[in-house]
Amino acid sequence: MLDTLYSQIGLLPMVLVGIFAFTKGDEPERLAMGAYLLGWMAALLLQDDQGLRSSWQPGMFALDVVMLLVLGGLAWKFHRSWPIWAASLQLIIVMSHMVTLFDLRPGMTAFYTIVNLAGYGILAAIGLGTFWAWQERRAAGLE
Repeated sequence: MLDTLYSQIGLLPMVLVGIFAFTKGDEPERLAMGAYLLGWMAALLLQDDQGLRSSWQPGMFALDVVMLLVLGGLAWKFHRSWPIWAASLQLIIVMSHMVTLFDLRPGMTAFYTIVNLAGYGILAAIGLGTFWAWQERRAAGLE
């Protein structure tokens, strides 16, 4: 998965948000980022790298469902808005797997576009949640 320049450049925001979440975030931000990084590493092992010819991948679908459950659990347990946004973007990813499964797609490029853009949206939600948690701690004088 890291064999193209695009995937290597796409790794940069994930690493930056990960560092920010683990250093400045509270428990929900660290849990979400940890799950996101573990999911990304598992996706490296599960992904079928046949490009646009690939079809539905049950391993990737299961991985995305687990990530949806993690983000849904964070939205349920912690009263913050960013896990709801992240879970809704993850739900879009899961639904695009379902569209691919039932062959109701305009093409695999649309699937990859949805998955990549929603992934960046999830990273943005985790990053914003980390920033808000950090600012709340600074305003309370805890940092």
